[in-house]
Amino acid sequence: MLKRLLILSLMSFVAIGNSMAQAEAQQATSTQEKHNPKKATLYSAVLPGLGQAYNKKYWKIPIVYAGIGTIYYFADMNGDSYRDYRKAYDYKAGITTDVDEDIKEIAGKYSGENLITLRDYYRRNMELSWIIMALWYGINIIDATVDAHFFEYDISDDLTLKIEPVIHTNFGETAYNYNCNTGISLKSIFKAMNTGTSK
Repeated sequence: MLKRLLILSLMSFVAIGNSMAQAEAQQATSTQEKHNPKKATLYSAVLPGLGQAYNKKYWKIPIVYAGIGTIYYFADMNGDSYRDYRKAYDYKAGITTDVDEDIKEIAGKYSGENLITLRDYYRRNMELSWIIMALWYGINIIDATVDAHFFEYDISDDLTLKIEPVIHTNFGETAYNYNCNTGISLKSIFKAMNTGTSK
């Protein structure tokens, strides 16, 4: 009797453990993590290009950093020129006297009005470059978000757009009274990709 009770309790523990393992496995497959646009947005906001990597669009990462590098180059170049012409104007106006030789050369080459014009020109270009940098950063985030939203959609040859000529005939009350309309029909087929998860 004790032997049967021991075997029965051992079998019940094995059955309970097996059913718990099956339930955990089913829960893990049914709650498979979906591609999250919020994650892509956050990743791209924290580090430009990281959202594109999350979306598996690795080819976009060099484009993001090429844009950042190019815009930074122009912002830095315009910033250096702005500072040089500002120092040259300050030297020519007598505000500062402790400047480098290249600043003295610039101050000797241009009049005060020309130095103000050049200073303002490079300042405007520097500020414009930083604004473009902010826009590029925003485009990076928007691109990652949109790609994440479209990550699970099928973008293949199954998506079609057909253009066909159409003739509609509208019959009136009698057989002799009818209208004939012609036009173009646009038919599109969009099919979402099957993610494999079902409820």
